[in-house]
Amino acid sequence: MNIQAKYLLGSVAAVCALTLSSHAFAHNHGGNQALKEAIAGEHRTPAFVERDSFRNPYETLSFFEVKPDMTVVEIWPGGGWYTEILAPYLHEEGTLYAAHFSPEHPREMYRNSRTRFEEKMASDSVYENVVITSFAPGEAHDIAPAGTADRVLTFRNLHNWFMQGQEEGITAAFTAFYDALKPGGILGIVDHRLPEDKEDDAMRSSGYMKESWARAFAEAAGFEYIGSSDVNANPEDTADHEGGVWALPPTLRHGDSDREHYQRIGESDRFTLKFRKPEA
Repeated sequence: MNIQAKYLLGSVAAVCALTLSSHAFAHNHGGNQALKEAIAGEHRTPAFVERDSFRNPYETLSFFEVKPDMTVVEIWPGGGWYTEILAPYLHEEGTLYAAHFSPEHPREMYRNSRTRFEEKMASDSVYENVVITSFAPGEAHDIAPAGTADRVLTFRNLHNWFMQGQEEGITAAFTAFYDALKPGGILGIVDHRLPEDKEDDAMRSSGYMKESWARAFAEAAGFEYIGSSDVNANPEDTADHEGGVWALPPTLRHGDSDREHYQRIGESDRFTLKFRKPEA
């Protein structure tokens, strides 16, 4: 059975029934002062801090149950938005692997992104323990030693792999995540949400993904679905913008055209999913 057929077997109602309220999660688990301090760190880029209200790092990392003594793999960290939080949080007791683009990537844009990230990691002692590895679906999968990671986290990357490699790209990615995790380890995923009633073809160019597809890919790789959080949801986002998700902040693809409209919407509506690698 292929992925497309498999995801149709899961009902949206079942997904909703397992959704965990971020407020309930925070209430049940109490505060995490170390994480709060990492988020409030003076080393963080001011432009990144301005996006906290859309990316909700405290609630998101709490939902993924990230502890300061864990081994964490961050997939495709880009400019280091989450790295700026995870690096100090894991600095003393944990380990952070940043699985970035390959330095030999055929596209210059990706190579340059990797170089800028390496320069950033060398710019402050808060990043001194970050281990940079490489990841490319179907090509580079050595994101961390096999069976050593407590958490693998990917933020707004799934749509890229789907658009670049269709089903094969995401299948390869989830296999790499599964191999890196310890038994019982958790995979956390955040991505732009395409409503389930939209045509599947919209995923090929819009930057949005269906939550049911993400879940089906994970389960096909052997992961157990734990639940979802609405912490990164944005009901103002209709996911049908000309130019796809990049019409919204922070990209604002259309420049000054309808700028106020897109700024009122804010950043995209996102699903936040949690999976576990089975213990056995």
